[in-house]
Amino acid sequence: MHVRTTCRAGLLAALLMVSATGMARPSAADVLQQAEAIRSADPAKFAQLVGQLQERREELPPAQREQLSYLQAYRLAFAGRYEEAIGRLKELNVSSPVADIRFRSGALLVNIYAKTRRFTEGLRQLGDTLVHIEKISDPELRVHALTEAAYIHNEVGQYRLGMHYAERILESEPVARTRCFAEYLRFDAMLNLGILPASDAPLAAAIDDCASIGETILANSNRTTLARKWVGERKREAAIALLRKHLPEVEAARYPYLAVQFKALLAELMFERGDMGAAETFASETVALSGSVGNTYSLVNAYQTLYRIAERRHDDETALVYYRRYAEADKAFLNEVKARELAYQIVRQETLEKSQQIQRLDSQNQLLLLQRKLETQAGQNTRLVVILLVMLLMSSIYWAYRTKRTQMLFKRLAETDALTGVCNRNHFTVLGERKLAQCARAGQEASLVMFDLDHFKEINDRYGHAAGDRVLRQVAEIGRDISRRIDAVGRLGGEEFAFLITDCDLAEATRLAEAYREQIIRIETTEGFQVTASFGVASSALVGYQLEQLMSCTDKMLYRSKHEGRNRVSVFDSRMGAGTQVRPETLQPPEWDAADSPVYRAQDAFERLGT
Repeated sequence: MHVRTTCRAGLLAALLMVSATGMARPSAADVLQQAEAIRSADPAKFAQLVGQLQERREELPPAQREQLSYLQAYRLAFAGRYEEAIGRLKELNVSSPVADIRFRSGALLVNIYAKTRRFTEGLRQLGDTLVHIEKISDPELRVHALTEAAYIHNEVGQYRLGMHYAERILESEPVARTRCFAEYLRFDAMLNLGILPASDAPLAAAIDDCASIGETILANSNRTTLARKWVGERKREAAIALLRKHLPEVEAARYPYLAVQFKALLAELMFERGDMGAAETFASETVALSGSVGNTYSLVNAYQTLYRIAERRHDDETALVYYRRYAEADKAFLNEVKARELAYQIVRQETLEKSQQIQRLDSQNQLLLLQRKLETQAGQNTRLVVILLVMLLMSSIYWAYRTKRTQMLFKRLAETDALTGVCNRNHFTVLGERKLAQCARAGQEASLVMFDLDHFKEINDRYGHAAGDRVLRQVAEIGRDISRRIDAVGRLGGEEFAFLITDCDLAEATRLAEAYREQIIRIETTEGFQVTASFGVASSALVGYQLEQLMSCTDKMLYRSKHEGRNRVSVFDSRMGAGTQVRPETLQPPEWDAADSPVYRAQDAFERLGT
């Protein structure tokens, strides 16, 4: 049984009356309505009411018992006990005799799947839930499903779809609480699309609306959006004041997902202000809270802030520890972003295949009808049978072709980095191990070059992710231009790339890396910033043919280049211990009488690029 929010104000006042007035305690049904009204506005009171209702469960009619079961699952989800909540909601979604409860359970499952990063399951559940939306008469429930659709599409990076669903909700003139949700989702999508209104007034009005009905979490979520807007407008002090003023409210709500956003942003802003102590405190608290939230962009920012603090204090050992954690968190976050995009594409493809399967079944039904007609038309039997067989054959060929195309698409998605078009880390590893095994059998030398773009996170922060993506694509394009001479080119994650060259000694690989470094320096950007990279080089002649060992030695040289000032090439040389650094002026041109060597052809390609 779904109870509308608009009829609860008077009931809430009545329930607060004490027994000293001579009135009997409120009925279980009244307490259930109060719990519905405050479930997100006052989590502590809500949990208390649900506990009371559990003790009085037998006083409720069957339909309201189902409603109580839903609220118990809601309380578990709000407390972060997602697996327990999922189990209860699945049971309600399948077996509840109340259609509205089945629908609400499906919508809440979508929300939990999104929060726990199970986006494929969430999108599938959304599709199963929206199928029944036309059967739901209660307009608030229909809007509830659209709210979850907007939320999960924002989470998988489909912000235009998320904004579309949010605007549909607002057009329906929803109740105050639902309008508060929709405004938050719309502004969140606009922030990520970079189309927030220039004026602060719409966001301020949304914050006031949420605060006026006691929705503290949503009000502060909108304040986070406003603070990020101010950061983009260089209003740092205003953003700090806003976040610090409302931080106690966020901490009191005990909602880790929002707390890490507040504290990570405060850590970044306090570092920029120069308050190292406050920045370190907020960043450390963000890391501690992230254990219950998962790998988020806020965690990446927190580790970066801790790394920058240690670097500012000249504590190189601590800085290296935090830099590695920052790099790992950044790679994990980027992998999760790709996983979200892939989940959306998978479910979209599944939906398309279901639609095509329905069409195919319709076609088969039509063929069956045609076959029956054939039985009654003896004079035309032969001709119609031939037509039927041809249609079946063509249909089989067509669906076989479509299936093959789908398989090839998923193979390409699994092997290729979506942004740059080069191999992803997994495919590069498989390809590299195969090539090294071939070199080992043939007795050929192989070399590995790894490089990392310098200060790439600062490029993203200062000029935006769009500028960073353009740089990554240009770097990959340089790699593709010399791919005839390289056996495998891959993006290992974030701004880190590698390429493996067979039948190539350490000297030739070093020259190729230096030429690549110079081409990166020549990248022209519309914003005017310069791009540089730090390189590491190692050879199987010194390390062996195991890819893991080869990558480990090359990675050490890459970090050596980073610590020696960046924008340089460091080469692993066992005779010198850890390695040696190579500067451009130390490289001699190759002997051009071997005109077919990979280095000659690579330099020739780079010269053509330069012209």
